[in-house]
Amino acid sequence: MTDNQEQKDPLPTGLQLTALDPSFRENPHPILRRLREEAPVYGDPTMGRYIVTKEALVDELLRDRSMSVEQQNAKPSPLNDALVRRQQLQEGRRPSMLFLDDPEHQRLRKLVNKAFTPRAVERMRPRTEEIAESLLDDIGDAETFDIINDFSGPLPTVVIAEMLGVDPARRSDFKRWSDTTVLSFVPMPTEEQVQQIIEARGNLDAVFQEEITKRRQEPREDLIGGMVAAEDAGDQLSDDEIVTMCGLLLIAGNVTTTDLIGNGVYTLLQHPEQLDLLRREPGRIGQAVEEMLRFDGPVTNTGRIAMRDMEVGGCPIEKGDSTMLSLAAANRDPEFIDRPNEFDITREEIEHHAFGGGVHYCLGAQLARMEAQVGINALLRRFPNLQLAAEKPVRRSIPVFRGFERLPVKAR
Repeated sequence: MTDNQEQKDPLPTGLQLTALDPSFRENPHPILRRLREEAPVYGDPTMGRYIVTKEALVDELLRDRSMSVEQQNAKPSPLNDALVRRQQLQEGRRPSMLFLDDPEHQRLRKLVNKAFTPRAVERMRPRTEEIAESLLDDIGDAETFDIINDFSGPLPTVVIAEMLGVDPARRSDFKRWSDTTVLSFVPMPTEEQVQQIIEARGNLDAVFQEEITKRRQEPREDLIGGMVAAEDAGDQLSDDEIVTMCGLLLIAGNVTTTDLIGNGVYTLLQHPEQLDLLRREPGRIGQAVEEMLRFDGPVTNTGRIAMRDMEVGGCPIEKGDSTMLSLAAANRDPEFIDRPNEFDITREEIEHHAFGGGVHYCLGAQLARMEAQVGINALLRRFPNLQLAAEKPVRRSIPVFRGFERLPVKAR
């Protein structure tokens, strides 16, 4: 197809701009580039939303405190209807802080924030290294294995389970249940998927409520114990709020980090010169993880709702309009970063929007970074001849998240 032919093609809409579309799922960047160049604020007629792909505009809206994340503030639209259905799967429970505006968002965040400070996360590094080595021991002398199921999936699940204070022996249950609840991001889940989501969420809630009850009877120094005891200016978390927070931390903490490690390993294997450099100089792992986040981050977009009539990049946006801020497109904007489509772990200053921005900047960003640094370096050290297996990797087809369902590799 020539450039002229490409320009004549209509811009994609609706589900064509999600991981449910095979082309977008495999490589969203050609499509995102078209949007950024031809319509950086694109009114998607199918879903009734505006898609923002230019980095300066994405950054502006992420930082705009007047924008909302609470779905009841959005106009009726196909997108909003789908998001409302997702919230209905919460079975009457209040939304997590991910979908709450200040001051309620800030209240909840302050009560758990100290567990995710850089200092607190660094204290977890030695234990994370032990967990990574144990998982690699389990892989042993296998000639082939699946990065996702055998390593990048279990690693953050065990870490967050131990932080919460839940028996890590239940990690397979936790991983299965959290992976199932992510299906709530599918715009039109089947009845079978809805039942699976409700069952998985019920199982998680029951475990968390049991652990909360134990902490009230016998306090412990873990994350659930900390939330039970947390107090700020006389304010405390209710049991329902702690259950919701645990679910958010477990799901957000393991699905996205699983994808960060999986995407990062895949990208390294696709760029052997960068892989060789990291093997020779493992101290570059911090830079490498930042470049992985920029180049192929685990979350493709985030949403904001206009609370006033405004103009974004010359496009009028009305109060109640939904905007989808494309983090993936912003991270490849040539006006934001030089050589945006090159993967280069030697970049001196690597900026990106992989963790969102503004007041909703990802609470677990430091934890995700640390787990990826530990996990990827341990993997490369243990398997010096790691390469992609003959079996083709399979990308997960869930909107918003970008990662692999299976990533088979050869160990030797």
